[in-house]
Amino acid sequence: MPRRVLIALVKNWARFNFWLLRTICDVHMRIDGLERIPHGPLLVASKHQSMWETFALMTVFEDPAFILKRELLWIPFFGWCARKAEMIPVDRGARSQALSAMTRRAKVEVERSRQLIIFPEGTRRAPGAEPKYKFGVVHLYSEIGVPCLPVALNSGLFWPRRSFRRFPGTIRVEILDPIPPGLDRHAFAARLQSDIETATARLVAEGRPRHAGK
Repeated sequence: MPRRVLIALVKNWARFNFWLLRTICDVHMRIDGLERIPHGPLLVASKHQSMWETFALMTVFEDPAFILKRELLWIPFFGWCARKAEMIPVDRGARSQALSAMTRRAKVEVERSRQLIIFPEGTRRAPGAEPKYKFGVVHLYSEIGVPCLPVALNSGLFWPRRSFRRFPGTIRVEILDPIPPGLDRHAFAARLQSDIETATARLVAEGRPRHAGK
């Protein structure tokens, strides 16, 4: 199956899941800042609180390529889809080799004008948890020379990690101002974390009153 066809099917599957969440769980979504998305290849750095954004972000970008841990390729069907969609697996057990391999693949996908999606903390973090940003996003930004688009969200309030429960409310996503290429690593790392965490804290605070009352 061609990659573009598979990605289109996954996007439709994600939209069906949005409908199920609205209909069964009264979970809605609101995405602000779509007008900030530049054309062409991008590095998208998103907060990660829930499984929700792993499929929701598929619908936001034209030709997304997730950077994901290699172990996910072992999941039946999901792994097949990830390979066919030409996502970028990372072996987290071999740090230096993993960074080199990730960078090589990322440069190939940038040449194809794809949008690379990475979760800078590498795993889901509960709302309000202390952020732990990893080096991978900084390395990638410095190597591929494209704008970085920060994304803040509060999905963990309504779809908690390691839980089957869904809480009624509106998941908020905010696409922030792009960070231009060319910043030094320290300046980029500081700006990225500040932008994402400041906006995420606001979205979580705004989402908590309704969530707390359920």
